Amino acid sequence: MKNFLDENFLLNSEAARRLYHEYAREMPVIDYHCHLPPQQIAADHQFQNLTQAWLYGDHYKWRAMRTNGVDESYCTGDKPDWDKFQKWAETVPYTLRNPLYHWTHLELQRYFDVQDIVSGRTAKKIYDTCTARLQTKEYSVRNLLRKMNVRTVCTTDDPVDTLEYHAQLKQEGFEIPILPAFRPDNAMNVDDPTKFNAYIKRLEAVSNVAISNFNDYLFALENRHDFFSSMGCTVSDHGLEEIFVEEFTGWEVEAIFNKVRAGKELNDTERRKFKSAMLVHFAEWDWEKGWVQQFHLGALRNNNSRMMQKLGPDTGWDSIGDFSQGRALARFLDRLDKEDKLARTILYNLNPADNELLATMIGNFNDGSIAGKIQFGSAWWFLDQKDGMIRQINALSNMGLLSRFVGMLTDSRSFLSFPRHEYFRRILCNLFGEEMTNGELPNDLEWIGKVVRDICYYNARQYFNFQPTGSLAYSE
Repeated sequence: MKNFLDENFLLNSEAARRLYHEYAREMPVIDYHCHLPPQQIAADHQFQNLTQAWLYGDHYKWRAMRTNGVDESYCTGDKPDWDKFQKWAETVPYTLRNPLYHWTHLELQRYFDVQDIVSGRTAKKIYDTCTARLQTKEYSVRNLLRKMNVRTVCTTDDPVDTLEYHAQLKQEGFEIPILPAFRPDNAMNVDDPTKFNAYIKRLEAVSNVAISNFNDYLFALENRHDFFSSMGCTVSDHGLEEIFVEEFTGWEVEAIFNKVRAGKELNDTERRKFKSAMLVHFAEWDWEKGWVQQFHLGALRNNNSRMMQKLGPDTGWDSIGDFSQGRALARFLDRLDKEDKLARTILYNLNPADNELLATMIGNFNDGSIAGKIQFGSAWWFLDQKDGMIRQINALSNMGLLSRFVGMLTDSRSFLSFPRHEYFRRILCNLFGEEMTNGELPNDLEWIGKVVRDICYYNARQYFNFQPTGSLAYSE
């Protein structure tokens, strides 16, 4: 019997162990999609205790605690930080076979060198040990990034964000590029006229553009797109239930814009036409600048209306949706491809039933201009676990080229989430190692090791045109 979470965790063959320890383990991290707060990096923030670093904003943990019968006051409420941690520690033993069990203990080991198994009994020792370390300079957020060998971070930023903290980090010369990513979901969300018009006021202020018609609106948004580019942005992102591909004309979109500006509710057709038009404009701007566009598809958000009203979004009330993705996605990509305006694109799905759909869809628009132009993105959100990763990797392997995959990301708000890259790398190496052991792949450690390194780091660096910083332990 193996020891829990030892050095060969998830590595079930000698080939897998060699692939991980000799090729994958020391590769740097490119986190090309996350939700880390740039203001905390700019301030080189230090957390006062483990609860602040681990539980604040973590709806994964909150969901588990609620399921375990923990009152909301210990999740998002006003209970003292120690009391919140105690409730989390008491929950951890009940998370067996949930990825939280692995992540929790990986993070304790990798950041704090704490080997204890989390429980109510060990909570005080763990809390005191980690809290004491977090209060040292070694555990400031910049040093947490350095500790995990992070080379590039792309945050997630609204077009109306000032990017002042990105500017500060750039001016200071922080050696890890913290780059913005353009996330214009609010700019196309006309479901609530009041919120949309409030958003336009913010856009007017930050762009210094008076918006009286739809062309003004596009001009102001493109102004922000240009500004993001000047700040080093090369990535956009959309979080959508589905792709919108309604046919529209310019005058139709102008009339819809005028209607919502007047505070009037739109019907479903009008909403879909407006969103379809905006997606095309965003995609064309991305193509013009040579950006990478990302689409996170399939989340059914804010299902619990009572808790949504009480706590707001991103507090743990979302689930996998069962939206029909294929036909609309094909039409959207084809429209751009026909006009030779299809940017490098990463597609993420949240419903595992759509794995093979997306894995085959990318092949329809990989045109040979660059390797892996259209990517099937890594297992996302609820699929960001062992089974979900294996299924995504297998679908991509069967329908495309895993060797050209740009690999893992954290998609996290936590500075303690970077062991997810290690988790992915161990799973990846184990899959290759198993097939080498079974004779399904040749025993060519050098070549397969190179493929592993590419997936862990080099493919993403080349795909996003990120320049390496600092010194690497091996030849560039």
